[in-house]
Amino acid sequence: MLRRLLLFLFFALPPIAANAESIVVVVNPESGVESLSRDEVINIFLGRFRQFPTGNMALPIDLSREDPVRREFYQRLVGKTPSEINSYWSRLILSAKTRPPIQVERVEDALTLVHRSASAIAYLERRQMNKPMRIVFELPL
Repeated sequence: MLRRLLLFLFFALPPIAANAESIVVVVNPESGVESLSRDEVINIFLGRFRQFPTGNMALPIDLSREDPVRREFYQRLVGKTPSEINSYWSRLILSAKTRPPIQVERVEDALTLVHRSASAIAYLERRQMNKPMRIVFELPL
């Protein structure tokens, strides 16, 4: 019975859960932003506001649509699947209300943009940080 339960849990958990880690939202230390609330992160990444609380422009960076961290980020942040997020952006783009975050193929590209621009804001797994940047929000496990 215990073996069945363990096998079920092993195969039922999503792939990212096997080596789950917190997802952090990061900015350039020169952005002037010390921390962000959940609502502020949602507003920036869903295009409702494109400014930091300091009044400076915010340039959100999204990972590629296939990246499991992107899927996990939006699931934890707003409870939406990748297809729901894609539909959300399709509607907003058609209505010309806002533009989606800049999409990059690799985490390294997001890190480079954040490192080079005080306006950039991105998300990644905590272990992926390799440049000086400030964590402004953390999505716990």
